[in-house]
Amino acid sequence: MSGTEVPGAGIDAVRLGGWIAATLGGRAAPVQVTRLTGGQSNPTYLVTRGRDRYVLRRKPSGTLVQSAHAVDREYRVMAALAASDVPVARVHALCEDDSVIGTAFYLMEFVEGRVLWDPALPGVTAAERGRMYDELNRVIAALHAIDPDTVGLADFGRHGEYVMRQVTRWSRQYEASRTEDIDAMERLIAWLPEHVPADDETRIVHGDYRLDNVIFHPSEPRILAVLDWELSTLGHPLADFAYHCMAWRVEPGVFRGLAGRDLAMLGIPTEVEHVAAYCRRTGRPGIATRDWEYYMAFNMFRLAAIVQGIMARALSGTAASSEALEMGRRARPLAELAWRQVESLHF
Repeated sequence: MSGTEVPGAGIDAVRLGGWIAATLGGRAAPVQVTRLTGGQSNPTYLVTRGRDRYVLRRKPSGTLVQSAHAVDREYRVMAALAASDVPVARVHALCEDDSVIGTAFYLMEFVEGRVLWDPALPGVTAAERGRMYDELNRVIAALHAIDPDTVGLADFGRHGEYVMRQVTRWSRQYEASRTEDIDAMERLIAWLPEHVPADDETRIVHGDYRLDNVIFHPSEPRILAVLDWELSTLGHPLADFAYHCMAWRVEPGVFRGLAGRDLAMLGIPTEVEHVAAYCRRTGRPGIATRDWEYYMAFNMFRLAAIVQGIMARALSGTAASSEALEMGRRARPLAELAWRQVESLHF
């Protein structure tokens, strides 16, 4: 696990050290707390106690959108997946007592590795890029292959109608965090509920599976841990996979995308090749084109609503990242891209 480090202001190291000693054992003593930058959602910290290193994830302070920043859900899903083929950091303990550091939080192991932000993967060979994208494909296919019942997550979310419920949820959260009028969002809010694909499935979904939410081995094309499970629930696996595949449709300046890149030169599979690999791994004969295009438009809308929430938190002063305002400004171009996607479907 890596990231730029800044002082962990706002956390009482003495109180936290006492809680860790009472919960995990050892001598009660202050700990060193360092903020890890880069996240847009739940503030994340490196906690050092002697030779032990932990990562702490907590809810942001201040007024939050209802159901957002669910660190308890992150903790639960990672604990459930610990023995699966999906690599996750080992979780140590969950604290829902706000008196310790001011908000709920959990501790997990510190995973040493690479967190990569540019999907073009500069600095590695073309062959290595291909293997890293194949590993990304393998891990999300492994997640979607898990029966929620077998890992104790049968009640982790509602079964069925995931996309409709997501459209409703993110429409409401967009309205709750609106800072300006975006015509494309209004059009999407009206159009998406009327065109949800009839096919329905239920699996564990990550909700935000992308390159910078995994930790790669320091030198190998192998994922050591999938991060940021805040949006995880039970849902439609194809909607989850389409979110991951948005990178192929989005330009780098809009949201860390691959659109316009020379994929053959980079050694990165095309979207078609990546989808085909996922279908092979999950035993699917293929994905209906119209359904796939809908899921793309839906996820662009969803991401626009998410970054609109980041903009609202930035303006209110509760955002977890200093880059939140810049991120929030991407809501409009993402929504407009989603609407162009809809217009291309010719429904």
